[in-house]
Amino acid sequence: MKGVIFVFYDVYKALCTQRGISLSRAAAEIGLSNATVTKWKKTGAAPSGETLTRVAAYFGVSVDRLLEVETPASDSMGMDDFTYALYNETQTLTEENKQKLLEMARFFRQQQEKEGR
Repeated sequence: MKGVIFVFYDVYKALCTQRGISLSRAAAEIGLSNATVTKWKKTGAAPSGETLTRVAAYFGVSVDRLLEVETPASDSMGMDDFTYALYNETQTLTEENKQKLLEMARFFRQQQEKEGR
């Protein structure tokens, strides 16, 4: 599926590697559990704002750096405020509801194309 791919876990892992420390050691030093890091890996979810700030401070990077996104070359979708907000709101939806939301978005896009927008 085309779209934004969130890579928080990958950024976190790369920053740990650059520092020469394990993911669990960094988590412990930041005050996070290993379960939290596992959740990032399994779900692709980014942490809360407070946790992002703590992780950024620990590594000496900006929060923006932690929230890097990859946009596949064939996709022109950007990471605007709406896209980010939608991502956060959909994290806890069931797969069925995520699919319904995707279908709605496609419907609206098709309607706009028909209307020449």
